[in-house]
Formats: sequence, C-alpha cells, structure tokens
Amino acid sequence: MKYRLNPSIVYSIFVAFGGFIFGVDTALISGTLDFIVDDFSLDELALGNLVSAPALGVLLALVLTGWFCDKYGRKTTLLVIALMYFISAVCSAFAQSYTQLFFARMLGGMAFTSLSLASMYIGEIAPAKQRGRLVSLNQILIVTGVVFAQLFNYLVLTSGSAISWLPDSFVVKSNEWRWMLGFEIVPAFIWLVLISFIPESPRWLIAKDKLAEAKRVLAKIHPDEDVDAELNKLKLSIQTEIRQPSLWTRLLTLTAKKYRLIMLIGITFACVQPLTGINPILYFAPMIFAQTGVSAEAAYAHTVLIGLVGFFTTLWTVLYIERYGRRFLVNLGLLMSVAGLLVCSWAFSQATYLMTTESLVELQQSFAVLQDIDVSTMVGVVYTSEAHFVGEFERLTGQTLSKPVLKAIIGAAITVDLWLVLFGILTVVGAFHISIGPVMWVVFSDIVPTQYRAIMIPLFAFVTSIVSYLMQTFFPWMLASWGADGVFASYAAASAVGFVLLYKLLPETTGKAIEDIELMLTRRNH
Repeated sequence: MKYRLNPSIVYSIFVAFGGFIFGVDTALISGTLDFIVDDFSLDELALGNLVSAPALGVLLALVLTGWFCDKYGRKTTLLVIALMYFISAVCSAFAQSYTQLFFARMLGGMAFTSLSLASMYIGEIAPAKQRGRLVSLNQILIVTGVVFAQLFNYLVLTSGSAISWLPDSFVVKSNEWRWMLGFEIVPAFIWLVLISFIPESPRWLIAKDKLAEAKRVLAKIHPDEDVDAELNKLKLSIQTEIRQPSLWTRLLTLTAKKYRLIMLIGITFACVQPLTGINPILYFAPMIFAQTGVSAEAAYAHTVLIGLVGFFTTLWTVLYIERYGRRFLVNLGLLMSVAGLLVCSWAFSQATYLMTTESLVELQQSFAVLQDIDVSTMVGVVYTSEAHFVGEFERLTGQTLSKPVLKAIIGAAITVDLWLVLFGILTVVGAFHISIGPVMWVVFSDIVPTQYRAIMIPLFAFVTSIVSYLMQTFFPWMLASWGADGVFASYAAASAVGFVLLYKLLPETTGKAIEDIELMLTRRNH
C-alpha cells in the first residue's frame, strides 16, 4: 500500500516555516551592528532602539492580531504577516537612514505574532496524534533559521561582499549589512507563496457560519475522516466556546483569589525568561566577543557556534521534555544560566588592558585621529578597568573618540580568557534552549484554564515582550556604563531570583490533564 502524507500535515509544515523566518530575522541583526553604527553614527541608546525595534512592533501587533484574526480569518492574517516580513526585509536592505531602518525592523517585529498564530492554526487543522510534534516543529525551525542567518553573516564578512550594487544616490559606506539583512527576502517570499496555498481554518469557517466551505476544507485536509461527524464535533465545541462569559467578565475573573497563583506563575515566568539576558546575548554576540579582543572573523565564528548549540539543545528538549518534566528542566536551566553568567562576569572582571609600543603604532597608522597625539605615558601600564583605560586615553587625546576607534583601542590592549567567556555564553544559551525558552510556552498551555487561554496567554506574551524590549534597548548603554562584568553579574542576579521564585511557585505539570492542573493550582489559594 502506497503511503500518502495527510494534507493537514503538509499545510502545517507550510505554516510552521514562518518560524524559520522568525529565526532568520532575529539572528541577522547581530552581524550588522558594527557596520550600521559606522554608517549612521549611532550612540548606545540609538543602537539599542534599533535592535529592540522588532520587540516594539510585537507590542503593537499583540493588541491587534487577535481581533484581526477573528474578523478576517487565520489564512488572511498569515498572508498579511508573511507580506510584512517580506516588505520589512526589502526596506531594511535598502534603508538610507536610521529612521527608515528602525521602522522597517519594527514592521518585521509586528510579524513576529506569526509564532502564536502558527501554533493556533496547526492546533486547529493537524491530526490529534501529530499536533504536539507539528507545533514543536515551529521551535525547531526557529533555531534552524538562527543557524542559517549566522552562517550567512559569517560568509558575508569573510567573502568581502562590499560590492557596489546600489545607486550612487544611496548612503553607502559598506554593503555588508545590506547583504545580511537582504538574505531574509528569499525565505520571506517563499513563505508568502506557501501560505497562499493553505486553506482557511475549518473552526473559523464554522464560527462564521460558513458550513459548506468548512465541510469542503475538512474533506480536503482530512480525506480519510468522516467529514460530517468531524463537522458536528467542531460545531458542538464552538457552541460551547460561544456560551462562555463575555470578555469583560473573564477579565474581572482573573483578579479573583482562585486564579491568583496561575497569574503569579505566568507573570513571573514571563519576566524571568528575558531577564536572564538571552536576547541581548544572541543579538549582540559579536559585540560581546569583540570585548575579548578577537578579530571580527573570530567573533562571527563564535556566534555561529552559539546558533549550533541552540539548535541541538532545542532538538533535545523537544525529544525529551515529556521524560524529564517541565519543573526539572526549568530549575536545571536557571541554575545553569546563573553559573554561565557568573563565569562570564568573572572572566571579564579579570581582564587587563596593556598598550604596547607596537599596538600603538598600528593604531596610529590605522586612524588619523590618533596621529600626532602623545599617549606614550600609557605604554607598558597595566589597567584593570576598561573605564579607567578608556578615560585615560581620551584625557590624553583631549577628545571623545568614536566607537570604531574605541573598539580598536580596547581590542589591541585587552587580555581576557576568551575560552572562559565562550564557555559561559554557550552554557547560558544551552540552558535557555533546554528550559526557559521552549518550556515557558508549554507551561503556559499547561497552567492556563481553557476558557481563559485567549486572555491569559496573550497577557503573559505582552509582559515578556515589554521586558525583552527594555533589555535589548538598554544593553549597549549598560555595556558602556557598567562594563561586561557588571552586565553579566546583573543577569546572574536576576536569574538567581527567578530560580528561587519559580522553584517555590511552579509545580510539576508533566503528564497531568489540564483540568487536574487547574484544580491543583486553584486549591492552593484556599
């Protein structure tokens, strides 16, 4: 008998490909930062705003996506999201100003709602036995997109891609960052085409009383099922949902003592995940590695390694989450995060800065601003603080030096244990992907009662988006003001507090029915 792949699985894979675009979009920016800063002369806060622009877009989109999805359907919403990804990629690659690039990135961030919508669509059309794996495919494709983006960034940097391909009217100092951001155009276009082939969700069609069309879709996506029986089952389920209390009534219910623990766990988890510093580490990885004094090529190569670790640890989590349980993985991951962050903080705190005669000559040959300036009193002097070293350099030169110059000066003088930093960062990345990264969304689906999912989960997503936005926005400023050791120490402290809170609050939910979990959590408040 010839095996035939269920059409619903094919459509689910088409929709899940949006996770690949998300991974590409989030990872590409990390390779562009030095070039963009140089082209548009950005300070720390402007750079932070640019990197966090997608997070700001998410905040705006979360308010509208649910309404748009219910009014116009899942497919139409996914098409709009895919189009936003494509337009964002094109406008980012051709941006001529910081403002244009900011709004192009923010538009791409609005498309990040594809993750929750893809999970919703797959949950509504996929066969029950395949639903969990197909939803998990979203996470696998995200980390796959990250790896592809980081590899492409590395290839662009090492292949000398500053080939003139833009009109002379464009503001161009380097084309590398345009090639990097332009990479997203291809997969975004592919996803736009794929989404055009998927059918509308039968649940949405039934809710809109389009029963004949819903029946045709059910026959198409589940050709081996009893279509009439499936249609009646969905109608009964949707009628039950319609009989639920109004949105305002359900919002008021969330303040009741009965649901206090569920809200506390959800909001705590939503804050702890970004407070571990994972997004700044991923988005600013080349900048962090540059602090160790390695070459740009080495910094990008280490960033690729981060992507590979993220991919394999995510794959492991998807395969073994049911075996080890949510609570165990969350606790393990947070402890690993604390350890990895403390290792990074300690490594940078032990860094020293020593300017040699040879290094000074090379710097003066590379930067005209350093020529004819006497900083010979710094040669041979060991500094234990980056701020003290840079401050002394600027005092002797009598001017505030640009970021490319400062980066070159620090890179020429610093001595830090690179392998210790790399070990710490890889530990943090691995910890995130085996626990608080993918497990957070599983926990949300476990602890939130069915009738409140449309309210609670978007609320938790909104909270984590706000915290993520703030973390990304202020990272460059924190790095310049506190130093790498202070930044990593603050992340370690936040992770430690998060571990204590979730250790006390989060029960084990693996293998338990949603109704049993709700009963367990609501009883603890009485």
